[in-house]
Amino acid sequence: MGKPRVFVTREVFPEALKLLEQYYEVELWDRFQPPPYEVLLREAKRSDALYTLLSDKVDCMLLEESQPRLRIVAQMAVGYDNIDVECATRLGVYVTNTPGVLTEATAELTWALILAAARRIVEADHYVRWGEWWRTRTGWHPMMLLGMELQDKTLGVLGMGRIGARVAEIGKAFGMNIIYHNRRRRPEAEERLGARWVTLEELLRESDVLTIHVPLTPETKHMIGEKELRMMKPTAILVNVARGAVVDTEALVKALREGWIAAAALDVFEEEPLPENHPLTAFKNVVLAPHIGSATRETRLKMSMMAAENLAAFARGEVPLNLVNPEVVKVRPPGFHQD
Repeated sequence: MGKPRVFVTREVFPEALKLLEQYYEVELWDRFQPPPYEVLLREAKRSDALYTLLSDKVDCMLLEESQPRLRIVAQMAVGYDNIDVECATRLGVYVTNTPGVLTEATAELTWALILAAARRIVEADHYVRWGEWWRTRTGWHPMMLLGMELQDKTLGVLGMGRIGARVAEIGKAFGMNIIYHNRRRRPEAEERLGARWVTLEELLRESDVLTIHVPLTPETKHMIGEKELRMMKPTAILVNVARGAVVDTEALVKALREGWIAAAALDVFEEEPLPENHPLTAFKNVVLAPHIGSATRETRLKMSMMAAENLAAFARGEVPLNLVNPEVVKVRPPGFHQD
């Protein structure tokens, strides 16, 4: 029997491909855009493994039609809401992700967004770049582009996981008061950071900066909607680096238009890429980034390698370290030489 076949849905680091080639026949989708669903379905049917990204829709139809050949889907991301994990488990398909390695990069990006929104950096850049500053004939004015000072303000963290905790830690260094809401309390974070657990309503009402770090699930979809946005301070900043659908976009646009909150900073959106001329692009008080939370060379290399290592372990007949559906082991053992 020859090597099993893996379909890699995007260009990744050469180091990861080199590792994969030790165990697999590698088929690489080398275009910048993701493969269309019909292409992904076709390739999945003729592959033993998939190496996927968040933008790849791995639904139950794809998984079912790829049987009995497809055995593992290795996701190069922490989240895996694009994969029907329940269906995969039922079919004996292993699903892996890449947790832990993007904490620092995403936390740093969160703070880049917070600072950009609080000090109106993007707006100030445009003010200079587009000649508005020059046209004022005023080099400095006491009331020009006033922002928010962060010291002694309240940082609200929605989701105190690895990333949320690191964001809170940096917030403490800025002299902020830390409050958080999580399904389960985090005593270690409370002790180490002086963080205070609050209800969701208290989080919304008390936060000067609210930063979102929860996964997208049926329970968290549109978790922040019109009702929740109306609870926030009119001086508050909303930051989302988690998943776009956690925030109701229409409600957010309304909140910004009517001044329920002061600003927003977003790295994720309900529709990605964000359409040109989307209503969010019209606001000066909104900072927009194209889903770059983990976009450092160091982190993306680690993610690439972790996904490849998950596939390599499976090919060796081992349970991958980052298995998100451990129940699958009872359905089918790891490896390609098992019935």
